[in-house]
Parts: sequence; structure tokens; C-alpha cells
Amino acid sequence: MNITTIKNYELWLTDAYFDEDTRKELKDLQGNEKEIEDRFYKDLEFGTGGIRGIVGAGTNRMNKYTVGKATQGLANYIHKYGEEAKERGVVIAYDCRHMSREFCQEAALVLAANNIRAYIFDDLRSTPELSFAVRKLNTIAGIVITASHNPAEYNGYKVYWEDGAQITSEHALGIIEEIKKIYDIKDIYRLNKDIAISEGLLIIIGKEVDDEFIDAVKKQSLRPEVAKKIGDTFKIVYTPLHGTGSKPVKRVLKEMGFTNVIAVAEQDKPDPNFSTVKYPNPEERESFTHAINIAKKESAQLIIGTDPDCDRVGAVVKNNSGEFVVLTGNQTGALLVEYILEALKEKGKIPNNGTIIKTIVTSEMGAKIANEYGVKVFNTLTGFKYIGEKIKQFEESNQYEYILGYEESYGYLIGKHARDKDAVVSSMIICEMAAYYHSKGMTLYEALQLLYKKYGYYREDLKSITLEGKEGIEKIQNILQALRNEGVEYLGSYRVVATEDYLLQRRLNNKNKTEEVLNLPKSNVIKLILENGNWVALRPSGTEPKLKIYVGVEANNIKEADKLLKDLMNEMEFKVNT
Repeated sequence: MNITTIKNYELWLTDAYFDEDTRKELKDLQGNEKEIEDRFYKDLEFGTGGIRGIVGAGTNRMNKYTVGKATQGLANYIHKYGEEAKERGVVIAYDCRHMSREFCQEAALVLAANNIRAYIFDDLRSTPELSFAVRKLNTIAGIVITASHNPAEYNGYKVYWEDGAQITSEHALGIIEEIKKIYDIKDIYRLNKDIAISEGLLIIIGKEVDDEFIDAVKKQSLRPEVAKKIGDTFKIVYTPLHGTGSKPVKRVLKEMGFTNVIAVAEQDKPDPNFSTVKYPNPEERESFTHAINIAKKESAQLIIGTDPDCDRVGAVVKNNSGEFVVLTGNQTGALLVEYILEALKEKGKIPNNGTIIKTIVTSEMGAKIANEYGVKVFNTLTGFKYIGEKIKQFEESNQYEYILGYEESYGYLIGKHARDKDAVVSSMIICEMAAYYHSKGMTLYEALQLLYKKYGYYREDLKSITLEGKEGIEKIQNILQALRNEGVEYLGSYRVVATEDYLLQRRLNNKNKTEEVLNLPKSNVIKLILENGNWVALRPSGTEPKLKIYVGVEANNIKEADKLLKDLMNEMEFKVNT
């Protein structure tokens, strides 16, 4: 261990500023040099949206001290916007994870100590409601305490700006600069809770915001008559995976007319340990084990599941053999694009300047569908903050009308009531869409097969290589840098026609050796464009110690597409591992 790591550990271990539980936790680590180093070799970094890490004592962990430091940096940044910004304040929401409530209160009291009004919910709330609340309450910023679908030992802290979207790089860099100026964590102060309340610097919110959020969600319904007609017989199984979705999702479905919703009892109540699943992630089939068993028993037509902070949603449908299959985020996205645009076309409401927004690692199938309806498609970097940024640009310029934004990782936003992915509105529209097709004698699976026949057989895959700790982070960076330096002309037998490097913001065309500028923010992502429009992309996860490999293909049939998908993934894995 280096001298800085040792000094930080000794300070936290012995200084009375740190509470007794913290010091005891660190005392129990004596002799475990590897664990001490991982907890203290660096400060938990405030990235482009906030901080996320394992809950525990140490500078590289999520605890009330690191949360306090991040909040002090945010407070110092807000001060630059003047008294009006401080008066407008910050709204904070939190999910069901370990220490979420405590971190929420810590952030609120640090803000209050800086004379910045803090609004906190009376209990846990979803991330999309936080985004909505920022706009509704006209606050200068928002915070949500969550680690989304990470394992139980994680928690996080995401910052939103006044438009309700996650902070842009400009704001993130400004906050980071303020955090860097905090040399001593012991200089961070918090106001007493009772004093903060009495001085109007801490305000508890709840039902009124809930009601307005649900009303805003319901307005996004495209065919409300469907739920009213068959909502009592169309059977849905729903799991919130122990998270915040239980109340808002069940409420909005009931109010829309879906009265035959069966909640998975074992997963319906908040549980920070996520005791029934390995990961509380609707991308994983294992997360739906309980739901599938219930759906089989109850002969349900649809299963939906939301992650702990209710910004992602997964759908499970019956295939032609009667077996339940989990739709990918890309498949659900394509179905939503078709359903929404078809419904708008029927009513003559597709805007002349309508747009769909997706990310660079999201399937091209949705883009092809949108183009068939005369709707323009914009690509952004991975992360819904960039979709939120685009929505803001459209509103300010009036050049385009936003319809739908989505990404392959199960995040969708229908409507403009929020500026982050919203599993409440997405759950409602997915249920409405499934019920609509059911009324036409089709399952969602069969609707998807029709899309393939009409638009082409698109298939995508994602694999994550987990590389833990300091060494893992370095290895991920080395892999990407090596790929960047060496270049790629062939991936196995498949020719690479262009390389898009989003860190260098350029596209290199291999055929004619020309270069184009990529007009997107810098990001450590490399995308290889292959013959026939197939592609492979690599990017480090922004929230987990993982290197992600994405592959997207189109072929003449599913069998051909699956083979091509497998070949390209194997080739990329081999290249990364050698």
C-alpha cells in the first residue's frame, strides 16, 4: 500500500469525526491489506452523472461522508447561480437500497447547511418521479439515491438539472471542480433536521406530486379504450423486483382499467437484499423465475418487471410453443416504435417533424421502422442523459417534435413529462400494446415476428466482461487503447468498413481512407462497422467494473442472423482476450 492509502485509512480509523460504526468496520479490516487498499487507494469519483459504489467505510465507498462531500460540491456549484437558484432548491428521491434513506437525509441537511432548500419525499420513490418532480417544483437540481439494477451491496447518487434530465457534461465538470476544492472532508457541515424544517430549508413532499405524476403518465396512453374493453380479462403478472415500482405501476395500470394484475408476492415489498434474485435486473431471465411460475399457473398473457428504481422495464411473452421468453430491450423498443407510430398515424397525429431518439448501441430495427413512417431518427451516446439533452434541444429550437426515446438496456420514455427513462409509463404502454394485439388475436411475440418479416431479421447481443478493482479498471483502459492504436481491418472473415471512435470523435472509412467528424460528446467507445451494416461496439460500463461488447446484425432469416451474431461475438471476445 502507498503512503497516502495508509494515511487515509489511519485517519478514518482513529479520528472521532467519523462515527463509531465506521471506525469499528475499519478496525475489523486490520491485516487485510488488499481490502484496505481498495477502500482507500482513491476517492470515489464523481463521474458524468454522480457517484456509485459499494456501501461501506472508506474514501472509495458509498457512505454518508462521501455523499456529504458530493453534496457539498453540488451546493458550491449551485451557489454560482445565485440566490434564486438556492431558493428554488433541490428535490431528492431515494429507493429501497441499504442506506438510501440515510444518504437522502445527509444530502438534504448538507444542502440546508448551505442555505439551499431541500425537498425530500416522505418515503421511497421511483427515479422517473424524481425527474418529473424537478420540473413540477421548478427546482434548480435533483438527486436520486439509487444504484439502479446493481447488486445489493451497491448504492449510488445521481444528479439532475433543472430540465429534469441527468446533468450534462458541462454541469458534471463544474461540480467535479467544486468537489476537488474540498480538501478536508471534515469541513463539510450539515444542519440539524429540526432546525432545517423550522427554517423552511427542508420540506417533505408526497401525495400531491404522486397524483400529478400518475396523471401525466396516463395522458401518454394511445388507445385507452383497449384497457377499458378487455382490461378486466387480460391477465398480467407484475414484479417490481423488491423496488420502488410496486405502487406507481400497479396504480397506473388499475386506473387505466387493467384490473387483472397479479403482483409477485415474494418480490412486491421493498427489500435491500433483493433476496429472491441474484441481480435485480429485468434483463436477466432469472429475475422472472417467480413471475413465470405464476404466469403458467394463472394462464397470464403478459409478464412485466421493473428494476429497483423503476426506470427500466422488461417484458416476458409466450412464444408459438407456449413457452415464456424474455424480450430483449431492442425487441421491446422496436415493438413500441411500431405500436406508437401506427396509433399516431391512425389518428393523423404523427408530427411532420417527429423524431425518435436512440443510442449508438441500440438496434437499427427501430430506426428502419421510424423511417417507414417518415419519422427522423437521432443517435446519441449510451446513457439516457444524452436523450434528455436532445429533448431539451428540440424544445428550445422547435425544429423537431419528440415522440419516443429508448436504449437497448430496457430504458424507454414515452412523452415529455419526465426527462429520464420511465418504467411507469413504459409498463403502461407495453400492457396497452399487448392488450391491443391480444384483441386482434395476436401475442406480442407474434407481433414481433410480423415486424421481422416486414422490416428484416435484426438480432443483437451484449456480453459483459467483469474486471474488478484497480487492476480491472486499468485492463479495460488498456484493451480499448490497444484496439484504438492497432486498428481493425477484419473481424475474423468479416471486413471492417469503418471505425467510429467516440473518444477521438472521428469515423475512419477503411475503403477510401477518409475521415469524418462525429458530432457527439467524447466517450471511450469504439464501434466497428462491418459489411452489410452489421456492427460491433466496445465500451466500459459507466456504473460497474465491466467491459461491454455489443453486436448488431441483420440477415435474411433468424437462423442466419443468429449464426452471424454468434460468429461476430466470438471473434470480438477472442480479440479482447488475446
